[in-house]
Amino acid sequence: MVTVKMLKPYYVKTEEKYIRIILAYQYFSIIINKKVYQFIPVKSTEVRLNRKSKQIENVEDVFAFQNGKEVLTISMSQLISIPEFLKMLHRIAESYYLPEDTETISEQQQAFNQLINGLEYENLRRLIDMAIDHGDKEKFLELTNILKSKR
Repeated sequence: MVTVKMLKPYYVKTEEKYIRIILAYQYFSIIINKKVYQFIPVKSTEVRLNRKSKQIENVEDVFAFQNGKEVLTISMSQLISIPEFLKMLHRIAESYYLPEDTETISEQQQAFNQLINGLEYENLRRLIDMAIDHGDKEKFLELTNILKSKR
């Protein structure tokens, strides 16, 4: 029987569609027949979850575990059959999942981002005008470079 002793992410990376839980040695261990096996990053090193459906995407991946010189491989499909593994995984990922009404939030976020970008652009133009008024060539060059980089 396989049980999960510890599952902590090395780090979590979020992308538009996925949550990638990156695993590392000493952060993930399992117990098989009363022996503790430490995860080793020889094969797969991450769990990839769909942010919207909350489903594990890389079910075909295989993970390696080591106890002394003994190395075992366990597939993701075997790991997801362990209820505590799924609970721990979803507890790690829950704050990264997308809310149900993602499309509305996304549209609102885009409108908000456009507004902020417009305000930042206008503010930079005002600051450039002020630098010209005060004859501050250094500030003028700095601000115009920032303005160029934002385009």
